[in-house]
Amino acid sequence: MPAIMARLTRGAAILLGAALCIAGAQSTTPQSSKRATPDTATKIEIYGYVRGDVIIDFRTNDPVWFDVNRPSKLPATQGQFGQHGHTWFSARASRFGTKATIPTGTKEITVAVEWDLFGVGADSGQTTIRPRLMYGQWGNFGAGQRWSPFMDVDAFPNILDYWGPNGILDFRNVQLYWQPVLRPAGTRLTLALERPGGSGDDGVLADRVELLNIKPRFPAPDISAEFRRGGTLGYAKLGAIVRWLRWDDVSPGPFDLSGGVTGWGAMLSGGINAGPWDVLHLQTVYGAGVENYIKDAPNDVGPRRNPGNVVRPVTGEALPVFALEAFLDHTWNCQLSSAIGYSRVDIDNSDLQAQTALHIGQYALFNLLWTPLPNVMAGGELQWAHRNNLGGDFHASDYRLELSLKYSFSQAFTPRHAAASPDEQ
Repeated sequence: MPAIMARLTRGAAILLGAALCIAGAQSTTPQSSKRATPDTATKIEIYGYVRGDVIIDFRTNDPVWFDVNRPSKLPATQGQFGQHGHTWFSARASRFGTKATIPTGTKEITVAVEWDLFGVGADSGQTTIRPRLMYGQWGNFGAGQRWSPFMDVDAFPNILDYWGPNGILDFRNVQLYWQPVLRPAGTRLTLALERPGGSGDDGVLADRVELLNIKPRFPAPDISAEFRRGGTLGYAKLGAIVRWLRWDDVSPGPFDLSGGVTGWGAMLSGGINAGPWDVLHLQTVYGAGVENYIKDAPNDVGPRRNPGNVVRPVTGEALPVFALEAFLDHTWNCQLSSAIGYSRVDIDNSDLQAQTALHIGQYALFNLLWTPLPNVMAGGELQWAHRNNLGGDFHASDYRLELSLKYSFSQAFTPRHAAASPDEQ
């Protein structure tokens, strides 16, 4: 980690030095002209925070996800993850980012790179560098990895649990996007083509050899859109997405299990300034085959029977899903604040999913955060998560206490222009 931080620091210094050299080499305005020259200096910001967490888990969950509270990672069977009672330490929520704003005379160019230490995918449970944001935007057009227009980044409450409410939309995806409406106070219209993907559940057929020759295919990008209207009382946002998920059977056997589904989703969210000390976060989502855009919903497609078809006796179904979030951020005074709220995910499972598949996930918490200095935060949070399986015969709950200490930093750099001539001073 010290070597990585050293390289990042050297890189930032080189970038800053180059910007200073370019700025210093700019010619001054001729004495015959008294018009002010436009500001063409690149503005650079380095920001982030270092955070340490202690989690006291009174029950148990999947140890790969030890430092977050996900209902889908609670035990699906009795004793799956051993006995109750664990203590965990984590620094994986720490974050580092850089942002550059480059004036071009007409429209600004914005470039952002941000990462944390929270490994996912093949690195799940590991402290590894994970890119969060990597995008550039020129005026109304942009490309790279950033928040999907289908999600609402402002709906995330002020909490300690790094994964967050299970029913919130939260997916940073590689995309091309266009914002034909981009106004002050947060009013915008965004259209995007996003990297396609998805996940399927083999269900009770997981051990069947026929499924070993099923290959996923995504013939078109996901298409997403948002309209957000901001104002003095808060904001409201509408979002939508459509996506195409296909699978091909490459086996030479008597069955042809190829198929596909169309996924879709709609969301409504808002932030309400309920007085000078309170902000209410609300979000609701409904769709089918959009689970991977939701914070804690496992699979987009589930297997179902296809009666009467001897060649394709089994097909796939885009799983219907409903999700919601309701949280209140309250400020007690200039140093103390709290968040309290509830979230859930309901999945309409297909008929060939296993009885241990997630059917309903619920999530709630309350915290107290103390900010004794502008860049220092300490706090504690009581968390609850609950899982109901499809079968209904088994459910699991988890109760956690999370204690956190965070130090934030932010530094902006603006290269100085060459000194003005005496006549211009």
